[in-house]
Amino acid sequence: MGNQIIGLHDWLATPPGAYLLDWERRQMAASVADVFGFHALQLGLPELDALAANRMPHRWLATETAHDNAVFLTEFSALPFPANSLDLVVLPHTLELTADPHAALREVYRVLVPEGRVVITGFNPMSLWGFRQYRAHLYKRLGWQHLFLPDTGEFLGYLRIRDWLRLLGFELDSGHFGCYRPALANPQWLERFAWMDSFGARWWPILGAVYAVVAVKRVRGMTLLNPTWKPALRLANAPVSVAGRAGKSSATGQ
Repeated sequence: MGNQIIGLHDWLATPPGAYLLDWERRQMAASVADVFGFHALQLGLPELDALAANRMPHRWLATETAHDNAVFLTEFSALPFPANSLDLVVLPHTLELTADPHAALREVYRVLVPEGRVVITGFNPMSLWGFRQYRAHLYKRLGWQHLFLPDTGEFLGYLRIRDWLRLLGFELDSGHFGCYRPALANPQWLERFAWMDSFGARWWPILGAVYAVVAVKRVRGMTLLNPTWKPALRLANAPVSVAGRAGKSSATGQ
């Protein structure tokens, strides 16, 4: 790329960004389609409708900065929901961009019901894309401004996320890697290497440019009963800015 890409949102409009979004849409659809309950929350990345395939009656998108598609604004380390109130939370690149990713993940554990699920996606530093980004940072010190991936946040590896989840009390359900094509900005060249997606998934699966992790909140000594009804969730009393969105459930239970 001729110019440095500053943020993830700008980068997603590029050919490799569109390629990554396509993989994440399909991965999110597979991960959330059969997750049942009443309340689902997506934190960040409004470019990706990660809950589109889910059928829960109440689905919200929250962001830390104003966006037209967001239902409300909140700090991800202080969510305006009571404990044990959400059935599903998705974090598409959220932990990479928030100021305190470990605190945000602890907050997700707090608001999830027992047996609730979290889905996390992030860039894999141990990949062709990660290697190019690392090399570009070395060149940047010499005055060359040609980063391939966004220059915001911190890329958190799959093993690090897995360890955080286990320490908090989550049980890993599945982990997947994707986007095995080389770090190329030209859409024609990117398409020429489409064959690497199938080969990479088979021969070097952990070296995909992006990963997706699904984990379940486990609470020891608790037996989960299936309730015949569940009241509508009301947001906890916390100062948030609310923006309406057509076709979405409103989160104005203040």
